[in-house]
Amino acid sequence: MVDTTPLTRAVEHFADRLRAAPQSRLQRSAAAEALELARELARRAQRLEAPDAEPREMPDAGMFAVADQIAVAGNDLAVVIPAEADVDEAVRLVEEAQKRAGV
Repeated sequence: MVDTTPLTRAVEHFADRLRAAPQSRLQRSAAAEALELARELARRAQRLEAPDAEPREMPDAGMFAVADQIAVAGNDLAVVIPAEADVDEAVRLVEEAQKRAGV
């Protein structure tokens, strides 16, 4: 069994930082960066669950929903992720996105 704790912690940390961020920060770039991350995490989960199906794109639900979108996509990926190396890569994606978002 793969330990996905580092991924779920990273995702929850980023989501919490977004929830605490001022609206001005979200408008500048944080929300867009977060949405791109959520979409990438969702794509990865979908490819693992159904490799032959075309992944669906996560919709833009607005800047105040991106924290929840990251949490959902990250936890969905954690359920299906196959290897420790994949966990490490996903954590790296989350951390880099958080840095770019500035939160």
